[in-house]
Amino acid sequence: GSHLRNDTRAAMSTRRDLANAVLLVLASAPAMLAYVAVLRGCDWDTAKRAGGVPTWPMPTHSSTLWCAWSHEHPFWLANLLFLVFISLFFWLISLVQGSTWLIDPYWTFIPILLAAFYRHHPGAEARDEPRAIVAVSLLLLWSVRLTHSYFRREGWMLGEREDWRFEEMRKKHSQHWWWMSFFAAYFSQQIMLVGICMPLYAVHFASQRTWTLLDTTATILCLAGIAIAYVADTQLHRFVKNNERLAASRQKKMPVLNTGIWKYSRHPNYLGEQLYWWGMGLFAVGVGWTFALWGAAFNSLVLAVVTVMVEKKMLQRKYRREAFKEYQRCTSVWIPWFPKPPLPTRAKGE
Repeated sequence: GSHLRNDTRAAMSTRRDLANAVLLVLASAPAMLAYVAVLRGCDWDTAKRAGGVPTWPMPTHSSTLWCAWSHEHPFWLANLLFLVFISLFFWLISLVQGSTWLIDPYWTFIPILLAAFYRHHPGAEARDEPRAIVAVSLLLLWSVRLTHSYFRREGWMLGEREDWRFEEMRKKHSQHWWWMSFFAAYFSQQIMLVGICMPLYAVHFASQRTWTLLDTTATILCLAGIAIAYVADTQLHRFVKNNERLAASRQKKMPVLNTGIWKYSRHPNYLGEQLYWWGMGLFAVGVGWTFALWGAAFNSLVLAVVTVMVEKKMLQRKYRREAFKEYQRCTSVWIPWFPKPPLPTRAKGE
């Protein structure tokens, strides 16, 4: 009987993974098809003349106006497509499935979609400049790392669980979560994703300058961020798996990961992400778009809030509470630094 139940659960899990894999692949298709329709449905030469405003009288045909707007405002076109075909569409899927899991793996794909959008827009006159090519190449490397980390963390299963923060919000706001989830899980992340990808917009559309030391620094920061995040996630994954083995054999679990890179920073994975996106932001600074750093700044603010949430959650577990308090006392939050020495232990009777 138990074998039959296990086989049934395994079969159901396989079918769910297969269905979610198909959903993962096809979910972005409407956004891509909509953009292809825009690209193929517009006469871009006419749109450029209309969008430049000097022609008079202004065109009145709605399709011409739409194409002119799309040509002159690629950033807002990207936001419009994102809102309709990612934020709204994924939100509707979550209402059907009862889970927001889909937005998590798409965190690794959406920046790629945005980069492809900017790169193929007819107004992207700098697409073949070295700065744009290097930025997109670094983005691909970042995406591969984060995709591997996500699927490894999830045990190579799809839709098994949703982000614990959204799960807690769902329980806390059960009656209103159906509409709150749109803003908490989708629209807010649209702002963040579009924001951190602003440098990709800059390197494709801004007036280009020659490659400078700033661009080299940006490249080094991005590579360092990817490397640090990979090492941190790998060490964390090994720690979690080791604790699972200890729990399975009814041994005491390790309360805190304080070895490797985690000896010098309590959140080195967050540090790696910060370095990458601030490095990407320097590419925008290199073409004079310093304001594009707002996305990296907003991302840092969000990660600061998440850091507090994660540490509060760590302190909720009784078996690790004291050890984590000591870890907090000794170890830097983000910036790696030498840990403080442990407090001297008092001898009995003192």
